Amino acid sequence: IDCIKANAQSCGECIQVAEKCGWCTDAVSDFLKQGESKSARCDELKSLITKGCSKAKIENPRGSISIDKDKPVTNRMKDVAEKLKPDQITQIQPQKLTLNLRSGEAQTFKLKFKRAEDYPIDLYYLMDLSFSMKDDLENVKNLGTDLMREMQEITSDFRIGFGSFVEKTVMPYISTTPARLLNPCTSNENCTSPFSYKNVLKLTENGQQFNSLVSKQQISGNLDSPEGGFDAIMQVAVCGDAIGWRNVTRLLVFSTDAGFHFAGDGKLGGIVLPNDGKCHLENNMYTMSHYYDYPSIAHLVQKLSDNNIQTIFAVTEEFQPVYKELKNLIPKSAVGTLSSNSSNVIKLIIDSYNSLSSEVILENNKVPEGVSIKYKSICKNGMVGTEENGRKCSNISIGDEVSFDITIESQKCPSQGKSETIRIKPLGFNEDVEIVLNFICECECSKGGEPLSKICHNGNGTFECGACRCNEGRIGRLCECSTDEVRTDDLDGNCRKDNGTDICSNNGDCVCGTCECKKRENPEERYSGKFCECDNFNCDRSNNKLCGGHGRCECRVCICDANYTGSACDCSLDTSTCLAANKQICNGRGTCECGVCKCTNPKFQGPTCEICPTCPGVCAEHKECVQCRAFETGEKKDTCQRDCSYFNLIRVKDRDKLPQPADQSYPLSHCKERDANDCWFYYTYAVRNDTMREVYVVETLECPAGPDIIPIVAGVVAGIVLIGLALLLIWKLLMIIHDRREFAKFEKEKMNAKWDTGENPIYKSAVTTVVNPKYEGK
Repeated sequence: IDCIKANAQSCGECIQVAEKCGWCTDAVSDFLKQGESKSARCDELKSLITKGCSKAKIENPRGSISIDKDKPVTNRMKDVAEKLKPDQITQIQPQKLTLNLRSGEAQTFKLKFKRAEDYPIDLYYLMDLSFSMKDDLENVKNLGTDLMREMQEITSDFRIGFGSFVEKTVMPYISTTPARLLNPCTSNENCTSPFSYKNVLKLTENGQQFNSLVSKQQISGNLDSPEGGFDAIMQVAVCGDAIGWRNVTRLLVFSTDAGFHFAGDGKLGGIVLPNDGKCHLENNMYTMSHYYDYPSIAHLVQKLSDNNIQTIFAVTEEFQPVYKELKNLIPKSAVGTLSSNSSNVIKLIIDSYNSLSSEVILENNKVPEGVSIKYKSICKNGMVGTEENGRKCSNISIGDEVSFDITIESQKCPSQGKSETIRIKPLGFNEDVEIVLNFICECECSKGGEPLSKICHNGNGTFECGACRCNEGRIGRLCECSTDEVRTDDLDGNCRKDNGTDICSNNGDCVCGTCECKKRENPEERYSGKFCECDNFNCDRSNNKLCGGHGRCECRVCICDANYTGSACDCSLDTSTCLAANKQICNGRGTCECGVCKCTNPKFQGPTCEICPTCPGVCAEHKECVQCRAFETGEKKDTCQRDCSYFNLIRVKDRDKLPQPADQSYPLSHCKERDANDCWFYYTYAVRNDTMREVYVVETLECPAGPDIIPIVAGVVAGIVLIGLALLLIWKLLMIIHDRREFAKFEKEKMNAKWDTGENPIYKSAVTTVVNPKYEGK
């Protein structure tokens, strides 16, 4: 859809629309249909092929990547005798590439980074020499030799330098009275005159020289608490020759116990000119502090990054929060807590260096408009990062190798169409990758274009890539019209069908008296015809498919495929779907219309007219005729000759001689029927060649034998006797059970008797004894 909507008028315009767009270079009359504009040549590849453009005629250039410099990363060992120079060490691969970019097509390449062992280090110690840092200066005086000794564990090529700063030499930052300019400190302290920044010692390998020069430094003083450290950092970053920076790891240690001034604060001293970011050292002193304002944080970030300087802020506990916020704004920087007298400065530097060097962060310079870069990191232990995390890898040890997948995509050609160069580098390192971007803005076929071609209306355009690219002021498929005469009544009249009122049937625009049909949202749908009166999407449909899915729509009429007919190509001429099981079309009881049976016999139904719910089976249907012809019995024995002569009868000896289904190439039915005498007869019924009917019948009936009387009578008698004996046994068993229950009951009552068995229970004595109540026994 994007390719069509772009309305591209040339191959170059087409390939810039999207990566999927191609341009058909077939000659003017071979590809474009009547009513189509030349922008119809720009479409997706599949659509162009469908429209009839051969693959060989489709212009579809692709992007590419070529590696111009691919020096492998260095495997440098610290303990080998031969030492490499810094410019002989490679930590990033490849070093230069050329990308040919087509709009919308991304190109991806792999970038490898390996942290080299024993890589040279330049360290510049920038110290605040305001009065509050007096005790710190004493501890820094031996820093050179001590730090040299410790850094030998990391690198054999180490250089150190020293610089100091105080503040801008104007009010209100310092006192400008003559006495205070000579000695800004109070009481009896002997301090040096205030200064903005002083480069005390250029980078050197001599640690003793560092100690000697630092020992000679004196404390100075200022009035306000924030210091002018940003002026000093800017000069250290941009004055590379004065500082002595090499193309190696560059470390800047910024030591202070106070905050900082930044851009805008100079207005307090009447300084309004922005910092110019240039070197202004004379005799190792910054001479323009009174003229230029402090640099901004963003300005510092740019200069530190441009010069590959990694910053370590060694500050006291009180100012940790401020400098940690500053660290978040300055890539490749670290913050360490400085003790009140700087006694831990060596450990702080070593720890901060290890932290900085264990992380690699990629950055790129400004990319051209319309070009985007995406990063994907493959870090240690297979950790993958995307989006912003795709730019960096952490916890990298010396000798570890990590890689980045870098994807570059262009969305449009630059206005000039020329090559562009971008650079990608790891922050804090002096190496980078140069990437040359070439933009594919024109097709190869345009190089063979024919200017002022006769094909393009007698020289009004350049014939290239199968189409006319019109000169300025000319339009039309063949540049046949001037823009001044596009809309005239005479020309519009040529775009009206049958002198009607609709221009181009309301489906197109009249350009130079010729209809150019409108484009549809769906690239498969299009208008055509001299008056855009035709289309390929308004034909009849079947099953919600255009032309039933069995044809193509041309000028609103379906052109059906072979074996299909009908206005919507929904009628199949194939009769295979109408064949019944007996290989007859519609079972011989219907006609096949559009691949569907129409049953002519109302008793039959189903997809092949084989289902007859009210019909008897084949065997039952022919039973009477088979019975009368084979055995001269049955209901039709008197009319057998008249009603049953429609088949050939063949007798066989037994059932094994009957035809079997596997032996036949036509439908066969096996039947088993019973006559009035309960005798069974077997036969087969078959229809051969749609008309010839054959019946094979077993010539002997299978009749059941008569019953044997004697066994039946004996069995009945024996059954009666056995049943009688069984009943007697059951009665006897019941009587025995009853008697035993009665005897048990008697025994129980006998055991429960209360009288003595030796006395007569009804005996009464004849003696009566009477007692005189008055008798007292005297």
